[in-house]
Amino acid sequence: QAQLSESGGGLVRPGGSLKLSCGGSGFTLGYNAVVWFRQAPGKEREAVSCISGIDDRTRYAESVKGRFTISKDQAKNTVYLQMDSLQPEDTATYYCAADPQAIVENMCRLYEYDYWGQGTQVTVSS
Repeated sequence: QAQLSESGGGLVRPGGSLKLSCGGSGFTLGYNAVVWFRQAPGKEREAVSCISGIDDRTRYAESVKGRFTISKDQAKNTVYLQMDSLQPEDTATYYCAADPQAIVENMCRLYEYDYWGQGTQVTVSS
């Protein structure tokens, strides 16, 4: 059974860092483009970053550009999101999704994704 799960969230002070993991099981994550989303209460879901399944091409939302870095480890079947210089506005539940049809150049936008995780909470205190 194919599954996707996020981990690494927690409480951090402004200016701090966290590294999120998006791990796949039952399928090869590297065959898919992977996108990180975040959603805070009362706000729309925002695509934060995506990485191509073909190679390591990446794309970032303007709100996190220069602070977040997406990467993948094929051997571990895992995609990461390194988050530095965190701000209170980054507080949200972070989700990852994967699909071989997603295209990094348009922020991996799709109506549906083949795989979707349950989310991990990131809280930046102020």
